[in-house]
Amino acid sequence: MKEKTKKIDCGVIIGRFQINNLHDAHVDLIQTVCERHDRVIIFLGNSPVRNTINNPLDIRARKAMILEKFPHVEVYHINDHKSDDAWSKNLDVAIGELLLPMQTVTLYGSRDSFLKSYTGKFPTCQLESNTFISATEVRRKIINNHPPTADYRAGMIAATAARYPIAYQTVDIAVVSEDRKILLARKPDEKLFRFIGGFSDPRSNSLEIDARREVSEEASIEVSDIQYIGSTVIDDPRYRNEVDKIKTALFIAKYTFGKPEGADDVAEVGWFEIGLGLEKKIIEPIHHVLVDIFNEKFGGNRELQDRFFRKNVDGKMT
Repeated sequence: MKEKTKKIDCGVIIGRFQINNLHDAHVDLIQTVCERHDRVIIFLGNSPVRNTINNPLDIRARKAMILEKFPHVEVYHINDHKSDDAWSKNLDVAIGELLLPMQTVTLYGSRDSFLKSYTGKFPTCQLESNTFISATEVRRKIINNHPPTADYRAGMIAATAARYPIAYQTVDIAVVSEDRKILLARKPDEKLFRFIGGFSDPRSNSLEIDARREVSEEASIEVSDIQYIGSTVIDDPRYRNEVDKIKTALFIAKYTFGKPEGADDVAEVGWFEIGLGLEKKIIEPIHHVLVDIFNEKFGGNRELQDRFFRKNVDGKMT
């Protein structure tokens, strides 16, 4: 029987492989390409955002995982790009730099892979797998059932060190009434009051929407004419010794309707006179920096107050 010989060309696979172990569909894909080609190159998709739910593993970890199972393949990476055309050109250049003279190449992917975004010059081939395994579902199970081992702890330490510092976005709202009063909130474990507010929801479309939601959740009222007046870092005790910080956007809003009542994580709410400016003695020290912004932009300026409450007039503050 005549012995079958492989084509002397190169098969290229592009994927993310964001999983703790190669699953059956991954193995089937790589094995199929290895059977078709003498040389196999894998490019790992690399996101500029580190340590996210969808991209938890770095290049080194994924490369080691692949080489453990397939030690003879070559593993490189390709950075994500906002433009599919630019990404395709970058990939073509990276592949071209690795090819030998006169060597041909075919790019392989599954139905839901990079193929639909690739606009480069090399031929592509879509491989159908009889096995469908969701990497998202695998990651979800790992999150809920991670092993409490030394390797796991070491991995968590390394992953945390590799990510960029985070500025957690919050909103605070100065809810004011036409009789020149401001609605403040008191937490159950505190004696002094603070501005109503909380963390921004990444699913919302704007900070103004977050502000409206927080007022409704914490004070059980509705507001209107939400306007941004400033921002600052908050010296939150939870992050005082961390590189991560809380950064808040302060808004002012008109009280519209509803009976103010403490809800969610607020023990009580109360109205306080603004006068010539909000007094810090009634405010939790963590929010003193917000008092300064409020007094500078609104509390100590009667003209701005009049303009803000004047009906049928553009009340935006400058």
